[in-house]
Amino acid sequence: MSSLVSSSFVILVLCLSLYVCAVTSTAKFVDMFQPYWAPDHFEFVGDAVNMKLDNFSGAGFSSKSKYMFGKVNFQIKLVEGDSAGTVTAFYMSSEGEKHHEFDFEFLGNTTGEPYLVQTNVYVNGVGNREQRLNLWFDPTKDFHSYSILWNQRQVVFLVDETPIRVHTNLENKGIPYPKDQPMGVYSSIWNADDWATQGGRVKTDWSHAPFVASYRGFEIDGCECPVTTADSDNAKRCANTGGWWDQPVLSELNVHQNHQLIWVRANHMIYDYCSDIARFPSVPVECEHHRH
Repeated sequence: MSSLVSSSFVILVLCLSLYVCAVTSTAKFVDMFQPYWAPDHFEFVGDAVNMKLDNFSGAGFSSKSKYMFGKVNFQIKLVEGDSAGTVTAFYMSSEGEKHHEFDFEFLGNTTGEPYLVQTNVYVNGVGNREQRLNLWFDPTKDFHSYSILWNQRQVVFLVDETPIRVHTNLENKGIPYPKDQPMGVYSSIWNADDWATQGGRVKTDWSHAPFVASYRGFEIDGCECPVTTADSDNAKRCANTGGWWDQPVLSELNVHQNHQLIWVRANHMIYDYCSDIARFPSVPVECEHHRH
């Protein structure tokens, strides 16, 4: 009888701890983010926030604050099954015509075909820096972490803490670098079957809707910028805080991370704008310095 009581107590504690984790995760979402598109397409299930796309609407959320430098991390489980035509995005962006932006875009595919991850970097309103890769796991079967590290020396895109892309500060070469505009954090899911899957040849099959992306583990550790303060003042303040993100050890990848990036590029990259001669007959200047 005592063992039964003990087992029941353990189960109760486990259930309570899982409940607390779930409440904490959803509470963090409510504290940090807000829907900006289709709030009726959100659902809170356990410790996850689900966002769905159907033939009526997609959905999106944004952070309540802006940030300069630091690290943003989401755990995401992507749309299962036939996700062709859909795009789930996680990105940071400032505002205005000359905005900066760092993009993760997850391009859906037909059942059994791999998801593609497209990254892009906009500086002063100019993007066209796409890279695409497939992943070394199935991102629809479980949650995986996707992160953006941003400081005054580099922007690093990471998947489960493995770097998949680095955008280095090359101002000494006359190339602009995004370090003067606070950014919000965003995510959305929408129909992009005009381009997302095999160049738009495969369209969204709405019989499989709703398409659901799940999120948890929301983390933003950076220099928070009050919306009441001018961007230039925020930039100066955040550049001089001496935050953890500006420590010398984070000014470039370490040896292990460099080896990881080389492995990703060799085994999983399927498109790099730097190698697209049709689009860029003259190799973009930063490509000569970003090659690994």
